[in-house]
Amino acid sequence: MVVYLKIMTTLAKTDLLLLDDWGLAPLNESQRRDLLELVEDRHNLKSTLITSQMPVDHWHELIGDPTLADAILNRLIHNAHRVPLKGESLRKKQAKLAKSEPTS
Repeated sequence: MVVYLKIMTTLAKTDLLLLDDWGLAPLNESQRRDLLELVEDRHNLKSTLITSQMPVDHWHELIGDPTLADAILNRLIHNAHRVPLKGESLRKKQAKLAKSEPTS
């Protein structure tokens, strides 16, 4: 429990927290509560950057509990700057280029 508290405290105090590929799997009860605690501790104090392939409209489903989802998303999205990206994935483009290059 002490290690858990140290980790949560460190995450709460980090100037920029990056959640990469967020939303690949639904959250369980423990994860929902941890995320709520974390975003509450950081709200209006520290920056959080989230990258996700899942549209924000589907995040309620990923979080699972409607009440906790409202609380989490209210803190994350209220003052957020969204940067939606369009186009094909750079990884896909690079894979296509690699396939089209002749081998020696």
